[in-house]
Amino acid sequence: MKKKNKKLSPYTRNSLTSYAIVAIAFVIVTVLNMTGALSSSLQGQLVPICAYVIMAVSLNLVVGISGELSLGHAGFMSVGAFSGIVVSGMLESSGMPDPARLACAVLTGAVFAGVAGFLIGIPVLRLRGDYLAIVTLAFGEIIKNIMNIVYAGKDVNGFHISTNPDLNLGDEARMLLNGPMGATAVRRISTFGSGIILVLITLFIVQNIMNSRQGRAIMACRDNRIAAESVGLHVMKYKLMAFTVSSALAGMGGALFGLNYSTLLPIKFNFNTSVLILVFVVLGGIGNIWGSIIAATILTILPEALREFADYRMLVYAIVLILVMICTYNVKIRAFFSNLFSMIRPGAEEEKMEGGSAE
Repeated sequence: MKKKNKKLSPYTRNSLTSYAIVAIAFVIVTVLNMTGALSSSLQGQLVPICAYVIMAVSLNLVVGISGELSLGHAGFMSVGAFSGIVVSGMLESSGMPDPARLACAVLTGAVFAGVAGFLIGIPVLRLRGDYLAIVTLAFGEIIKNIMNIVYAGKDVNGFHISTNPDLNLGDEARMLLNGPMGATAVRRISTFGSGIILVLITLFIVQNIMNSRQGRAIMACRDNRIAAESVGLHVMKYKLMAFTVSSALAGMGGALFGLNYSTLLPIKFNFNTSVLILVFVVLGGIGNIWGSIIAATILTILPEALREFADYRMLVYAIVLILVMICTYNVKIRAFFSNLFSMIRPGAEEEKMEGGSAE
């Protein structure tokens, strides 16, 4: 008796393909970097690209999979960034190697951002549509303003945190967070390799949620809330699940992003950053994970690539965005009319096939 070969499911094939493409991209970029083919500006963008990919994929979990519009994603990114910087600073004198310290910082950023997302999601997700977008925008600005008044430092007596600039630090003092001045003298420990690992972890989590029972329930709540409730699905529970996981992943990306710069200001995580992340999702296609990855990569590189145009680079950047959106929606419009034509003339495809076979 011959054993039948087990075929991989479409989900498994897609997941393995995704991981393989990310791994191949990592190898190619590493080889180019070793051979000196990458410019210094592009080398400096490798970690931010990974961070923005994580942000775009995590936001797609809310916007594309859950169907809710969130404009406060940069707030969760800031929670992860500054909590990760604090943990990294606290562990700096422990002799812990950089990869382990980065892992602790990323995990801490994910936990703090996830808790913030859970607490904010309880009241926010009871709203819908434009109201939800406005409230998430407000919470994102509130988080940014809270970071503007937080002061944290360490000395021989331990860790100190307050909203008062005077922390009364003792010997061997070091400021970790300095209010509106943000985090200064941060030791940069983020690497492109660690960024790729976090991108793979993000893809693994999001793709598994999408193809799980919970993911199907989330999409059912997105497609028809009343029908989902009629079959016993707890809409608030599943939407809160997606929002919390998305916030935790944003915190993870924020910690990676924050530990890539020696100085980081709270104003970096303002409304413009939230809109930029949303542009990644919309441009790549709402609900399309790979589209978010490609859009985040291209739109992060594009402003630097256009720097030689000086004053006109942002104008060119905007024109490129408009052209890409027009091309994207032209494809969708053609697909719509093609489906509409097939619905109006259900025998059109059969006639076409019969004509081809007759020839």
